[in-house]
Amino acid sequence: MIGYVTLGTNDLAKGAKFYDAIAKELGVGRMMEFDSFIAWGEMGGAPGVALTQPFDGEKASVGNGTMVALQVADREQVQRVYDIAITQGGKDEGPPGPRGDDGFYAAYFRDLDGHKLNAFCMVGPE
Repeated sequence: MIGYVTLGTNDLAKGAKFYDAIAKELGVGRMMEFDSFIAWGEMGGAPGVALTQPFDGEKASVGNGTMVALQVADREQVQRVYDIAITQGGKDEGPPGPRGDDGFYAAYFRDLDGHKLNAFCMVGPE
């Protein structure tokens, strides 16, 4: 249903470095790129993530309650994506670990513009 998610940025070049590093870990690259917009993923594949300067020319802002969830292969990749995000200047919003008792394992972080993301996988019991 979702083709891609677009997040606003006030510094496309700086934000691109952040998302390039995470996309590399997830095995994808840039699928579209323009002067004010970059999208990561695979055409026709799973939903992608895009970073854009707002079309209206106003300053980008963060949506309260908005989050992008990045599905990954396993706990180890959750850890790697989280570590990459923090190393690239992201802010911790919850380190890797189980959430609840239904096999949901996730780490939460914010990108350089303050957008909340998580890396997650579904796992069996410990």
